[in-house]
Amino acid sequence: MARPRWHQPTVISTSGLGRRWDRFVALWAALNLVLVAFDITYIPLRTFWLQRNLYPLPSVPLAVPLTFLPDITPWVDPIKGIEPHRETEAYLRQFDRLDAALSQGAAGRLTASQRQLLQEQVQLTAEMIDSNPMLASGTSGTLEKIKNRLRQRADRDSAKQAAAVLLSPDWLSSHAWERERQFWRQQVLPLVATAYWRSIDENGRPTDHFWWYDLVLFQSVFALDILLRAVRLRRRLPGLSWGRALLRRWIDLPLLLPFWRWLRVVPVLERLHTSGLITIEPIRAVISRGVVALLAVELFEVLALQLIDGLQQLIRSRRWPMRIRALRSHQTVVSNDERELVELVRIWAPLLLVRVAPRLAPELQGVLGHALQQSLQNVIVPSALRQLQPLLQVEKELSRQLAGGMVDSLLDLGRSTGERLSRRDDQQLELLQTFIDRFWEELAEALESGAALERSQQLLCAFLEEFKATYVSQISRAGIEGLIEELDQLMVRGAPASEQQQPVSPVASRGAPPIPGAGSR
Repeated sequence: MARPRWHQPTVISTSGLGRRWDRFVALWAALNLVLVAFDITYIPLRTFWLQRNLYPLPSVPLAVPLTFLPDITPWVDPIKGIEPHRETEAYLRQFDRLDAALSQGAAGRLTASQRQLLQEQVQLTAEMIDSNPMLASGTSGTLEKIKNRLRQRADRDSAKQAAAVLLSPDWLSSHAWERERQFWRQQVLPLVATAYWRSIDENGRPTDHFWWYDLVLFQSVFALDILLRAVRLRRRLPGLSWGRALLRRWIDLPLLLPFWRWLRVVPVLERLHTSGLITIEPIRAVISRGVVALLAVELFEVLALQLIDGLQQLIRSRRWPMRIRALRSHQTVVSNDERELVELVRIWAPLLLVRVAPRLAPELQGVLGHALQQSLQNVIVPSALRQLQPLLQVEKELSRQLAGGMVDSLLDLGRSTGERLSRRDDQQLELLQTFIDRFWEELAEALESGAALERSQQLLCAFLEEFKATYVSQISRAGIEGLIEELDQLMVRGAPASEQQQPVSPVASRGAPPIPGAGSR
């Protein structure tokens, strides 16, 4: 039984230097895929990389600090064209001055300079709420979080009024600055620090220099590897052009594209698989089975309906007798030395007459004897004497002997005829050809002259229509999945135990790529 594609064994090249290079490129491509994923998700996750806090519940200010992670924003922000926002930076610097002044001052009555700093901080908070600097970084929801936390802390309906209350001398006289300072440092200022400003290049798009590192460090290596694979392929197939050799590596195209970079997961998995670092056969088997289960029913239905509709059109055609007449040997046989129908008759007639028919002698005698007995009723034994059992036995024995003699004669005649047909005889071949041609001619003429043609067309088309309504409509995906599961069981049961232990030669490995597009290895 043929093994499906998803059961084909994986073949890996065992050449020394080439395999080490393939593994290096596969690992380099995997690293590039990780960096591409990081680059794609950096802007949406910049707040996480800046604060390194995990918020399990978004609506609750509960943070899980991940201090073991390094602060990578000073290195990545310049690559993405990100700069600190001037307004939020001024707000944070002003709060540091306020914190220093209130922490150094004596508890109790505030000085004039401390009151001035509180008033400036209230003014900066109101300006920040009005201007919304988070809008430039696409994080307008952050400002809403700040406003909600201020309103909840001061129990006010307005965020500006809440900030004025929290930074008023009356509030600080009844609330210790250490607790207030903790509130601002943990729940407000980290949100303010997430605002940033991103520059725009000459094309009007946000600045992003990652493409330069990708081009120099990774895409250049990928282009060199694709060229080396094309060279190896042309050495193995000298008649292959450069264009077709490079086209064989179509699966590596996402590695060279500056857009849709998430598609690089396909060539990366293919390289890791072909280099022997990982195996994706189970995943590929599941995907293949899913595709087969989805498409098998629709594909079979379309093919079956197309075949049946074609047969119906052929049957309804008025040229049906002409098509039957066209089966004559002189119209279908190109060479006189190859007469298909005649040769089939010469092969099958001896086979049926010499080997098959003699083995059916008892059955033929029984059928013919019963027919003779029915035909001889009321001829040998009158109806008035049919009550006598001895006379009926004589009639039955006579019918059996007549049938046996006739069958033996027919079998002897058939056996001799089959033996003669098995011999090569030109005159015999001409007679057979004439008989077959005459048969098709008479059949076509009989269909043309009688009413059997139209009635036969109606019956056959009705049969095909009923076949479409009953059989084709009963095909379901469950049946296809059952067949696939049965096929898997047969493959697992019938696979030799030493199949996976058999060593693979380098010559054999060059001719069976496991994944489409990997044929240039």
